[in-house]
Amino acid sequence: MTKELIIDVASDEIDIALLENKKLVELSKEKSNPKFSVGDIYLGRVKKIMPGLNAAFVDVGYERDAFLHYLDLGPQFRSLQKFLNAALSRKGKPVSMQKFRREKDIDKNGKITDVLSSGQVILVQIAKEPISTKGPRLTSEIALAGRNMVLMPFNDKVSISQKIKSEEERNRLRTLLRSIRPQNYGLIVRTVAESKMVKTLDEELRDLIKRWENAFDRMRGKTPPSLIVSEINRTTAILRDILNPSFNNVYINDENVAREVKEYITNIAPEKQKIVNLYSGSAPIFEKFGIEKQIKSSFGKTVSFKSGAYLIIEHTEALHVIDVNSGNRAKNVNNQETNALEVNLAAVDEIARQLRLRDMGGIIVIDFIDMHHNENKNKVFDRMKKVMEDDRTKHSILPLSKFGLMQITRQRVRPEMEINTRERCPTCGGTGEISPSILVVERIEGALAQLVEREQLKSVSLRLHPFIAAYLTKGFWKTPIGKWKKEYGCKINVVPISSYDFLEFKFFSADGTEFVS
Repeated sequence: MTKELIIDVASDEIDIALLENKKLVELSKEKSNPKFSVGDIYLGRVKKIMPGLNAAFVDVGYERDAFLHYLDLGPQFRSLQKFLNAALSRKGKPVSMQKFRREKDIDKNGKITDVLSSGQVILVQIAKEPISTKGPRLTSEIALAGRNMVLMPFNDKVSISQKIKSEEERNRLRTLLRSIRPQNYGLIVRTVAESKMVKTLDEELRDLIKRWENAFDRMRGKTPPSLIVSEINRTTAILRDILNPSFNNVYINDENVAREVKEYITNIAPEKQKIVNLYSGSAPIFEKFGIEKQIKSSFGKTVSFKSGAYLIIEHTEALHVIDVNSGNRAKNVNNQETNALEVNLAAVDEIARQLRLRDMGGIIVIDFIDMHHNENKNKVFDRMKKVMEDDRTKHSILPLSKFGLMQITRQRVRPEMEINTRERCPTCGGTGEISPSILVVERIEGALAQLVEREQLKSVSLRLHPFIAAYLTKGFWKTPIGKWKKEYGCKINVVPISSYDFLEFKFFSADGTEFVS
């Protein structure tokens, strides 16, 4: 399987698309200067204790107070609080973690009032971003993620990823990291650490520890709510989590971001630095790699996937419902059981992709086409477990019920990705009436003449539907574009955009800025 990352950088947003074998499987839109990302560490203040919920609401700067449950405090909460208080009150050099004496773990069946009080200053980490009307979900069990490991302050355990199957390798990593791990630090070893040399692991461990200690150096003089440690941006977080030998290319349309990503990859995997490519084509990067078309076909209520079969995806406040339909395919197959199995197996692949693409979380109920044989139901269940192995988000899958329903629970840490694929007609503006299509060339020329006169342009990029682009540029002599270049003294670069409406056209400058008429 080949993996490619396509990064579209705009002034206010960075869109990140992950392709597996040229198929879009993940899409994220990261706003510039995003707030409250999963992994961010804040200095917060307890606003309200809720004994009935065994939880507290904490002010971390969001419009709604964040939620912190007792079970999310972590066993070492008293140790963290003692270290935090010492760091805030100390004027000189911060307390050394290696010399710090930990407190007794809190009772896992205790009450929130035993450890927290209103107005108390605490250190928290974002576990879930704000979703809908809810504020962020917090934890005080701090974890700093690196490429090969996760650092857990005030812990002393070394855990190895279950995906590392070799017992010999697991023992090697456990022994190695126990020997280099400083006191009062625990570690979770990630799958990519398999076969890594001690030098690589030791360097990353020192970097994570330095990041933690520097946070307390910067904390002096801070008042809650304050951001203490910021998670790396979404682009490098995706690279950190999924970069592997099958990761073939990273394409970026911004020189600065390309340089940052290349530096990051050089640090974590020097042999892969050549996979970073700066894209400088005239067509939008998502259009060039066919992502725009896949977005249009993959989001929305109805999603087609094979030979007329399709999914219907509905969302409620409590859960997501996916209905599998065979469509026209059912008319062409005599054996209903065979048809149902084939459609359901194909649907499994598309459903697994949709869960990752939309980042759907919570409870997902799937209504498969009815099958009578338990053997076939088990095939669908096994197939779902296999294709979901590539999903990095924690999830649980239950077998099909006697009614043909499958239930999946998937961790929800960010708002679901929603893209409205229905568009208001750019030609008629929603009125249902358009100017005669025979006049489209005259309309384009009129807009060009007005733009050249107003902006005094020497070059312009014209983006429009491929059919109209072909008409304007066909032949060698006396094409409409050739005529306009000569008449208006302006270089015109025609860029076909398949996602545009048939009669839609737009003008852009050389740096990609759209001219508004």
